[in-house]
Amino acid sequence: MAKVADKPFFPKPFLVFFVLSIIFGFGITLSEAGFPKIRHYKWEVEYMFWSPDCVENIVMGINGQFPGPTIRANAGDMVVVELTNKLHTEGVVIHWHGILQRGTPWADGTASISQCAINPGETFTYRFVVDKAGTYFYHGHLGMQRSAGLYGSLIVDPQEGTSEPFHYDEEINLLLSDWWHQSVHKQEVGLSSKPMRWIGEPQSILINGRGQFDCSIAAKYKNGLKQCELSGKEQCAPFILHVHPKKTYRIRIASTTALASLNFAIGNHKLLVVEADGNYVQPFSTSDIDIYSGESYSVLITTDQNPSENYWVSIGVRARLPKTPPGLTVLNYLPNSVSKLPISPPPETPDWEDFDRSKNFTFRIFAAMGSPKPPVRYNRRLFLLNTQNRINGFMKWAINNVSLALPPTPYLAAMKFRLSTAFNQNPPPETFPIDYDINNPPRNPETATGNGVYKFNMGETVDVILQNANMLNANTSEIHPWHLHGHDFWVLGYGEGKFSAAEDGRKLNLKNPPLRNTVVIFPYGWTAIRFVADNPGVWAFHCHIEPHLHMGMGVIFAEGVHKVGMIPPNAMACGSTAMIKNYPRKP
Repeated sequence: MAKVADKPFFPKPFLVFFVLSIIFGFGITLSEAGFPKIRHYKWEVEYMFWSPDCVENIVMGINGQFPGPTIRANAGDMVVVELTNKLHTEGVVIHWHGILQRGTPWADGTASISQCAINPGETFTYRFVVDKAGTYFYHGHLGMQRSAGLYGSLIVDPQEGTSEPFHYDEEINLLLSDWWHQSVHKQEVGLSSKPMRWIGEPQSILINGRGQFDCSIAAKYKNGLKQCELSGKEQCAPFILHVHPKKTYRIRIASTTALASLNFAIGNHKLLVVEADGNYVQPFSTSDIDIYSGESYSVLITTDQNPSENYWVSIGVRARLPKTPPGLTVLNYLPNSVSKLPISPPPETPDWEDFDRSKNFTFRIFAAMGSPKPPVRYNRRLFLLNTQNRINGFMKWAINNVSLALPPTPYLAAMKFRLSTAFNQNPPPETFPIDYDINNPPRNPETATGNGVYKFNMGETVDVILQNANMLNANTSEIHPWHLHGHDFWVLGYGEGKFSAAEDGRKLNLKNPPLRNTVVIFPYGWTAIRFVADNPGVWAFHCHIEPHLHMGMGVIFAEGVHKVGMIPPNAMACGSTAMIKNYPRKP
């Protein structure tokens, strides 16, 4: 009997060539053939001199740009970013905010959670699929690098050949941020000192990285302000929104602020809200929107006002005593000159502590018809109490009296390789004492650090009740925007005071709750969310106010880590996984 060779009849390169010849021979694109289109970027992160608000400072930029380059892709595309760290003295990572990272949890960009920090001089390649159209952004997720300016926009359009469920003629993209003149390193040291030295309020609000300090483009409407004298070519010159009359514009708005909650308004124009955090919502009209750190929206405006005039765009601070002037720019009706200032003053930002107005906007957000509905029942429910505490005189934030302190070995690799000593194997508390008084400062202000993990079974439906409380000082409670990595969740409801399972549990919205990735908890209130633990990996869930996370306000979720395939070696080249040689391969 003849011996049959164990080699394929056609070598693999020939087969690849043969398949591609057929595809292109019939005029079929790779995306039509089921291959994702690849969007490839090469980035270098470095500090550089810049003047975001007309005062020269040090910013963290990408390829000499601030903010970083905008990523634009279609749903289903693969994004590949080769990121080189040129910071010289510190590590770096980038989190792709709102991207679910299904199948690529190591690319989530969270230091000590999904990967090791990228060391100076090293290059790390992020590779992930953007699976859903929407308005997203990216930012640093190590220390307080977001405050240093490490951020940019990430826009995902619908798959080629499909369209959005609403019409518009053109679009404008806005990335909002806050800016301090004090370096982030000084801010970090202050937060970690005893007594704590608070970072204070930001000096400026930036619109696409541009703001004005110690002067105003609308000075003529308010005594005591100095008029900015700008040519338009400065790094701090306002980002102008150029529009044509009688058209509909989609304005994408994302907030990557480190601290500030913001209010967005355009003089004489209504805003039609159509998208929140990459999910379609039931359209509703409003004069302004409140946007918290980590959130994104799309609004439609119709340029139906007097075409011979320009109009103010105003972005003011909410939920904190506003020591920062509003960020201002102009909606420029072409062909009017940009220098033609609006005839009316900028829209007035609502009172900073008018939380009823904030709630009125938030409570109007519902899922669009046809959106996925939440499971009717939950398998597990966590009650997470936000408190301000101390550890030996150092100010901290804690969840159920545990202040998060991340371990040196990233959780993802530690759990994949079952390294039981890499972090505390005891999970954090799933609730807090039933008699805890949320309306007064904690009776025992002392807390402890921890790095345990809430582990979920694959496919488990999880409810989280976020409970706000009084801070260390009497009669003080702050807004906290919470962001979940690796998942969207349904926002089932909000309420005042302490959550009651018996009463409030019956009122939760299971009919049309919005899908979000970031949600706010109002002072002295609660917020209920529901998600399905169906994305293998380890995921951060934390307050998106950067100083609060830095001081321990977060938790870690994990599910299905045994299903995670190969983790890139340089994602785990630190801590206890640094010496592992036998990497797991994809099944």
